Amino acid sequence: MLDYDKEAEGYDALRGGEPRATAAAEAVLSLVPVRARSLLDVACGTGIVTRRIVAARDGLRATGVDLAPAMARRAAARLPGAVVRADSRRLPFRDGEFDAVTSVWLLHLAGGSENVRAIVAECARVLRPGGVYVTTVDKGAAHNVGSDIDAVLADRPPSTAHDAADRVEAHARAHGLLPAGQARFTGHGQGRSPRRTVADLRRGWFVTLPPGEPLAEDFAARLMALPDQDRPRPDPVFALRAFVKP
Repeated sequence: MLDYDKEAEGYDALRGGEPRATAAAEAVLSLVPVRARSLLDVACGTGIVTRRIVAARDGLRATGVDLAPAMARRAAARLPGAVVRADSRRLPFRDGEFDAVTSVWLLHLAGGSENVRAIVAECARVLRPGGVYVTTVDKGAAHNVGSDIDAVLADRPPSTAHDAADRVEAHARAHGLLPAGQARFTGHGQGRSPRRTVADLRRGWFVTLPPGEPLAEDFAARLMALPDQDRPRPDPVFALRAFVKP
């Protein structure tokens, strides 16, 4: 698992910067009703997407929340007075406080079904009746673009996709949320190159390949043997699901 305090400084540059943030914000807003006036962005990270959401929709106020101190500080610089440091499993907000709640690139990091269930439950709790919850799903699968890199990584030990769309929908239904739409967006600048994939592997990106383990180094060697070490393969396309609170 990555240390997101250490990741904060280079996070935006390594993940597509403003083009990716713009694409994400546009896709999120396509699922947020125009009448929404308050939005909570859970696990807002550096606030790069949150700021784009606010800029693109007049009259929409956004609050960001993130657990990692370094991430929260960067978000607060972009959204002064509108960022709270907190655990997404125990949100410090009243029941029904927000017209919309988002969690972009969070559920795949939750560490298990119980945590995903708790996060979805909290997002449902702070959502007002008629409000919409929007979240990314199937993040790991989005990175499989059919490249030679993916062919190498296909042999790694499997992991459970706790953000699989059907699992997330089941958690949402269990907490009174109903499916309300889907959207997709391109992860601009996130197409993997072999060299970058090796660097990510050695930073702990792949949970079933712990850095420093012999198996991880075996995969690193196989990746380093691929051609065009610095050529990015195609960008991933991420999926969003929306759920409404009746």
